[in-house]
Amino acid sequence: MKTILMLHGINHNMFGKRDPVQYGTITLAEIDARLQALGVELGVQVESFQTNSEGAMCERIHRAFEEHCDAVLINAGAWTHYSYGIRDALAILTCPVVELHMSNIHARESFRHHSVFAEIVDGQICGFGVESYLLALRAAVSQNRRT
Repeated sequence: MKTILMLHGINHNMFGKRDPVQYGTITLAEIDARLQALGVELGVQVESFQTNSEGAMCERIHRAFEEHCDAVLINAGAWTHYSYGIRDALAILTCPVVELHMSNIHARESFRHHSVFAEIVDGQICGFGVESYLLALRAAVSQNRRT
């Protein structure tokens, strides 16, 4: 069975409590449950990882490379806009990588408009709330079937 790794970034453990206008009231556990359910439907295993440590995120990406993950989804949160360390770790991957965001990062504060990952990921999905996660999973599975 193919394995898709979902990487949740900084402050995502606070979903359900943090800024419901941007992120709604859904919790990270509920997002992961929805990803798991869709993964079963699509015939893939979804593994989720969340950290507030940039180093731990890089180490998990390195492990994904060593484990030959079939695809990686990443919502890096604020790291999206400045973490060249995570960008460089993602660039090591040889599998499809999809960047996603619940909010439309291009319609928010100007510092959020730029993603340092944009040039190295296969695609970006943003602005659809929790559906961004599900769309990203579908895209990764579809992309993986083409390779």
